[in-house]
Amino acid sequence: MAPSAMSRGKDNWIASLSEAQPVPYWLEDPGKPAAEPALTTAETCDLLVVGGGYSGLWTALNAKERDPGRDVVLLEGREVGWAASGRNGGFCAASLTHGLPNGLTRWPGEIHTLQELGRRNLDEIEAAVARYGIDCDFERTGEIDVATETYQAWELKDWHRELEEKGLADGIDFLDADAVRAEVDSPTFQAGLWDRRGVAMLHPAKLAWGLKRACLGLGVRVYEHTPALTLKAYGAGMAVRTPYGAVRARQVALGTNIFPNLVRRVRSYTVPVYDYALMTEPLTADQLAAVGWQNRQGLGDSANQFHYFRLSADNRVLWGGYDAVYPYGGRVRAEYDDRPETYAKLAGHFFTCFPQLEGVRFTHAWGGAIDTCSRFSAFFGTAHQGRVAYAAGYTGLGVGATRFGADVMLDLLDGERTERTGLEMVRKKPLPFPPEPFAWTGIALTKWSLARADAHGGRRNLWLRTMDRLGLGFDS
Repeated sequence: MAPSAMSRGKDNWIASLSEAQPVPYWLEDPGKPAAEPALTTAETCDLLVVGGGYSGLWTALNAKERDPGRDVVLLEGREVGWAASGRNGGFCAASLTHGLPNGLTRWPGEIHTLQELGRRNLDEIEAAVARYGIDCDFERTGEIDVATETYQAWELKDWHRELEEKGLADGIDFLDADAVRAEVDSPTFQAGLWDRRGVAMLHPAKLAWGLKRACLGLGVRVYEHTPALTLKAYGAGMAVRTPYGAVRARQVALGTNIFPNLVRRVRSYTVPVYDYALMTEPLTADQLAAVGWQNRQGLGDSANQFHYFRLSADNRVLWGGYDAVYPYGGRVRAEYDDRPETYAKLAGHFFTCFPQLEGVRFTHAWGGAIDTCSRFSAFFGTAHQGRVAYAAGYTGLGVGATRFGADVMLDLLDGERTERTGLEMVRKKPLPFPPEPFAWTGIALTKWSLARADAHGGRRNLWLRTMDRLGLGFDS
């Protein structure tokens, strides 16, 4: 591209953001329910769930399904689904391990079990959506992992061959350049792997709101605008203090994820990473025809600094990822949710991928924190002699995996030895992050190294190879 054409292109990319609202598209839905009142009294219950995102909602719902007589209370510091659960990309994956490559590297002896449990978990999510009439635009269309560089195409082909040899390729098809562009047409696509049944697309906020309604219908007492401030042992149970009240519970499940865990020793296992996304205006029939996408799959590219993208129910394109920003000190602050320099970068990447959509405008641009851990997938544990359970560290792939994590927490609280609690993934924790300035320095060096690998044919430098051997890293 000539310099003048490149300049004009950049100007057009910036102009496409001129009317974008810095709020999550999903949370502006007119069907958003009113918040439940805050807790202003003293409550008692069998099970207290802290956190009104997917993790807490699935825990409360599954607890009532297991035992309808169990008295369950759920506390949410703001409103149900306001954070990561309501503003994510809406990719509901069967994978419990943040993708099959991560799972196969870390738990090769358990991978077939983990895959089966993940498929079963996604089936159960689909069944729950139908059972409770949750209108969340659930479409089990799968996901295509696309190659945009020649070396990535060869890696995808080799990876598919390895999956076939290990008996893990069921429902996963390799697509050459013509085949992948017949599904979704981009001049950048050179190959793809289509997982046909392992991922569903959905409206993330509507899922959270639907789960809240289902919990209320089963008798869960939900209190919003009620942060849990302290957690202490109280007799044979636990006590949680809130700004205007308190809850005494026999057991507590913590689903607060990126927000400070009430069990202080858990906090060093996660760090906040800020992820950003754009949403276009609805595509016209001609624009949609120009890209194909008739099967409505989710997509993600194969780079270390990757993008994820999908169609909404009204044919908008969500385009997110690439930048993953770790703030020094691991602070979670509202001002980090808006990052215009990342929006401009994402807009340029969008039109490079889909030049046929030049002129499309973005209506929303937003960001937010996700909780990541050093192994990129959830970890679990108990505290206070087994009266408290927690799950955290989903690293941005928690739409589906949080339901599995809810069942793990309930198993742990019940003291049950199950197929889930017997997993090495459940029994062992990742390595914690070091204190500052070492955490920031290590993450910054890893991000720099990942960008270099993307620019040099995927070749990983000494730092990345060392992190791989230690089971550490930073997933962008």
